[in-house]
Amino acid sequence: MSPFETYQHYLSLKNHFTNPKYDFFKYGARTRASVTSFNKRKDKYWFEKTSRKYSDKEVVDFLVSNFTATDNPQNLWIGEIINSGERNYSEWMRRQQSLTYLFKEQSSELLSENELESLFNCTKGHPLILKKYLSGSVSLETFTIFDKIFHFSKNFDKKLTDPVWETVSLKLKKYSPFINIDIFQYKKILRSIINE
Repeated sequence: MSPFETYQHYLSLKNHFTNPKYDFFKYGARTRASVTSFNKRKDKYWFEKTSRKYSDKEVVDFLVSNFTATDNPQNLWIGEIINSGERNYSEWMRRQQSLTYLFKEQSSELLSENELESLFNCTKGHPLILKKYLSGSVSLETFTIFDKIFHFSKNFDKKLTDPVWETVSLKLKKYSPFINIDIFQYKKILRSIINE
């Protein structure tokens, strides 16, 4: 991937994580950016360095890991990625490599103290699974897998109208296509935890 293509991917993924109507997969990282505008950027050296350091897939993963590490991807400045990007990426990679283990551990903890149905109950405000995600005891990956299994976000979208859920809902929808899993394997893990 060339430095300019890396820049295009950066813009496209930023758009993906901040604009409800834009889809990175549908538009294939195409943007209106021009080589001329790219050459005028003071930070273009960073895109050159990144394009040399990572393979095409790794560039996408690197950017995704950074856009999901922030609560406000709209204001994620490239300088922040330059400063803390490597750390975000290595933490993200660690979670990807131990996805099954992470899901199993966090699900066991969730279900040791609570009934499955109670995780999604929003009659008294934020449901437990959302609170656990916001507190950091449930990762974005586990949260996303739970949504892939139970499709709770559609219900939450109807019942929760606060800005906290709206932000999380957008992140969940935008991150979901990047989590490619065998859903049946994860359902099986959940079943075995519940039946223990």
